[in-house]
Amino acid sequence: MRNYLDAQAMAKVLQTALHGLDRSITEGQARAITAAQFGYGDWADLAAKIDADRGGGPHLNPAIPIFRMFDVDKAKAFYVDYLGFAWDWAHRLDERAPVYAQVSRSGFRLHLSEHHGDATPGSSAFVPMSGIVAYRDELAAKTYPFMDPDVEDMPWGRILEVIDPFGNHIRFCEPAD
Repeated sequence: MRNYLDAQAMAKVLQTALHGLDRSITEGQARAITAAQFGYGDWADLAAKIDADRGGGPHLNPAIPIFRMFDVDKAKAFYVDYLGFAWDWAHRLDERAPVYAQVSRSGFRLHLSEHHGDATPGSSAFVPMSGIVAYRDELAAKTYPFMDPDVEDMPWGRILEVIDPFGNHIRFCEPAD
């Protein structure tokens, strides 16, 4: 879920969406609409609030883990068909070059790379989430012969761990109260 700190991205999405509907607006108009949605009179007021809350210094966005993969079809079967991620994009320099791709679900993004040296097989990512039992049930309802994960209770929360075909681990965690 986006908040006012994501206002610039929201304004751009609005401008792009309206352009796709043949209702183009300027960047300034998109910013003004976005500012109004958050109760600010104009973009300058909203921008000042964002800068103040970020301390005026650098702002770090969530990290995007990179996992090594060796087979695009196996990666799609696991991440898209089994885990329910979207295959956002894939890039290769030419038809014989290795693939670099992004998958995502509910705001979590993961990069998958066939490039030697980008990542080490057997890496791990820790993914905070909510609704872990429902996710486990969603996975259990699918036919994937290589895995049948279950939720494990730990002092810090509930864990659901999956291992991709390349030995990489994703530990989904619903934090304890």
